[in-house]
Amino acid sequence: MVRFGVLSTAKIGRQHVLPAIQQSSHARVTAIASRSLAKAKKLADSLNAPQAFGSYEDMLASPDIDAVYIPLPTSHHVEWSVKAAAAGKHVLCEKPIALKARDISKLIKARDKHQVIISEAFMVVHHPQWLKVRELIQKGQIGDLKHVQGSFSYFNVDDKNMRNQPELGGGALPDIGVYPTVVTRFVSGAEPTRLQATVERDPTFKTDSYASVKADFSSFELSFYVSTQMALRQNMVFHGTKGFIEVNAPFNSNLYEGSEVRLHNVNHSEVRSFNFVGINQYVLQADAFARAVMNTQAAPKKSKKKSSNTDIFTLEDSVRNQNLIDAVYRSGDKTGNWVKVG
Repeated sequence: MVRFGVLSTAKIGRQHVLPAIQQSSHARVTAIASRSLAKAKKLADSLNAPQAFGSYEDMLASPDIDAVYIPLPTSHHVEWSVKAAAAGKHVLCEKPIALKARDISKLIKARDKHQVIISEAFMVVHHPQWLKVRELIQKGQIGDLKHVQGSFSYFNVDDKNMRNQPELGGGALPDIGVYPTVVTRFVSGAEPTRLQATVERDPTFKTDSYASVKADFSSFELSFYVSTQMALRQNMVFHGTKGFIEVNAPFNSNLYEGSEVRLHNVNHSEVRSFNFVGINQYVLQADAFARAVMNTQAAPKKSKKKSSNTDIFTLEDSVRNQNLIDAVYRSGDKTGNWVKVG
């Protein structure tokens, strides 16, 4: 079993990731760290985790931890991922792993120097619905992909919520803009060359509360919008020359009764449905990460051959996804003109 320590008692961890790790076939949460020892003990007790620490540094120094899950505010992700790697711990860090693509180079350097895994927690790439969408597109079931359309929105005007605090990395694009981009890249295997965008900022919070994006992938176009101040909605559609694919619960599938992928043919005379019920994408993420850690631990120490770890979201992939988000800000915060991605 891969022994996980957790930095902080954040909601995303409590509600989704930590229970999933406890259900994993290959991992367990064995320690919680918080600036408040009482909070750490309370969460540790609820998970039957044997250890609680009153500081992050003390947990990283523990020899009883193999890997660290980091659900801290986004502005702290790079700092603590580097510290965890320096302590010899593998790292699963919440998205976005950094606020600028250039900052991920620090993580790549730390990963390579300390020979650990550092991966951004994009649980969606582990869900079989996205493997099915990728398979359908690759097999030509919708012909040539021409257009992808997406949306992700919710309503949150709580000034105490980190999503509305720019100094902590808040905003729609860091929180949810990364999802339409990552799934489009994942299923198509393509990268955008340029984009244009509109970005609106909340006058009080100063965070981006709305963004509308059009990205050119050469052979197809992605258009999507995200917002932290609109009615709740999630949707992704992949439209080709011979049909289209709809994904009804693209990002938070675990919050819905069941995920469904619908394949429509060219004239709507046939609809095929692929249903995914009772699947926890956070458990799949924990399993994939733990397997990668175990493969690394099993590799000879002096071997120069790196494990492929193809099941995890790599830092190189994180750079490519963040390049797209960086370009959205460059276009949307200025003229709205086309800008190059990367």
